[in-house]
Amino acid sequence: MSAEQHPPLPLGLLPDSATVADDGRLLVGGVDVLVLAEEFGTPLFVYDEAHLRNRAREAVEVLGSDGAIYATKAFLCRAMARLVHEEGMRLDVATGGELAVVLAAGVPADRLVLHGNNKADWELRAALDAGVGRIVVDSDEELRRIESLVAAGLPRPKVLLRINPGIEVHTHEHVQTGNLDSKFGFPLPTGQAHDAVARAAASGAMDLVGLHLHIGSQVFSVDNFLEGLRAVAPFVVDEGLPELIVGGGLGVAYVAGEEAPTLAAWGGAIVRACRAAGIAASIAAEPGRAIAAQAAVTLYTVGTMKFIPGVRTYVAVDGGMSDNPRPVLYGSGYETFLPRAVAARRELPIRLVGKHCESGDLLVREGRVPGDLAVGDIIATPVTGAYGHSMGSNYNKVMRPPVAFVRDGEARLVVRRETIADLLAADLG
Repeated sequence: MSAEQHPPLPLGLLPDSATVADDGRLLVGGVDVLVLAEEFGTPLFVYDEAHLRNRAREAVEVLGSDGAIYATKAFLCRAMARLVHEEGMRLDVATGGELAVVLAAGVPADRLVLHGNNKADWELRAALDAGVGRIVVDSDEELRRIESLVAAGLPRPKVLLRINPGIEVHTHEHVQTGNLDSKFGFPLPTGQAHDAVARAAASGAMDLVGLHLHIGSQVFSVDNFLEGLRAVAPFVVDEGLPELIVGGGLGVAYVAGEEAPTLAAWGGAIVRACRAAGIAASIAAEPGRAIAAQAAVTLYTVGTMKFIPGVRTYVAVDGGMSDNPRPVLYGSGYETFLPRAVAARRELPIRLVGKHCESGDLLVREGRVPGDLAVGDIIATPVTGAYGHSMGSNYNKVMRPPVAFVRDGEARLVVRRETIADLLAADLG
């Protein structure tokens, strides 16, 4: 077959600083990723620090420092929290654990927005004690919990109410968050959003400063976001609150042929649509995936290859669903390539699978690599910077992989590899 039928990896899926050396090997941040695999082992997440900073700056440029809020659930460690804070973003956290990591990174509490559809008393107490900037309230029960904690002497918070606009978006059902049948927010079509605003505004335990809207994740169409804004705009205008957070969910390209709006185009369209709809509130948005996803590649070592005539070739690596559960959860697609030969034709179709005792443990359902792939090769999947490490697990008691940041020819571990001792530390026997 021709080269056009087995094209190399589209370089646009790689991090900003990625280059191909004269010998065909991949460099990210000026560092040979094969050298990183040898130094730190595999599986390994390799993040382009310049890429992360570029996207954070892009968000701040279009939305402003108060309007650009990083969604930490996409990828969080102390180094990442410091990075986006240094670039001027606020951060949103959704659990007490995320709150603790961000505070440990030295990010001021007043730069944080606390999310979550079922915040426990201890999480709300920790947020109030720390002085988080905003709490996004998700339910009547949460209003009651805040009132109880404030009555017990904790500080009175500034809050926004999460509104469910009751619309469908074109994405996977598990990451739709704005349709009426959802666990998130106060539904607008049923009148519950109006009731919640009245209750919060009348409460002496909180300062209601705004509304929050989110319609889903990995959404490629700006029109979907604008549809959500149009649905909720009359309500936002009528309430006249000073702040509106429109959520995140901007999609990114994971495989060849996919395209997604830039942060600048997405953010600019949202701000213009809000103003056109008569919304005078300050506008904020919460990109996470769009900041982190394309910044990373994951490196694995090929352990076995099984060719089944007339069926397929299975390539098993030393990671799997424990470091990237998205293919199992959402049917998400990824590309495969060899960092030793980035520009090579990929004529061999494979199914990239993990090492777990689970038939559904797959990383790339329909991958392609050069025909000389061999056991011991380093194989990579790009666009793994969001919801890989953050959604990882210890299934089969595997150890979670490390994370390296690369920049200007230097690499540093920001998360070390877990050890057997880590696995046993919480096991009381």
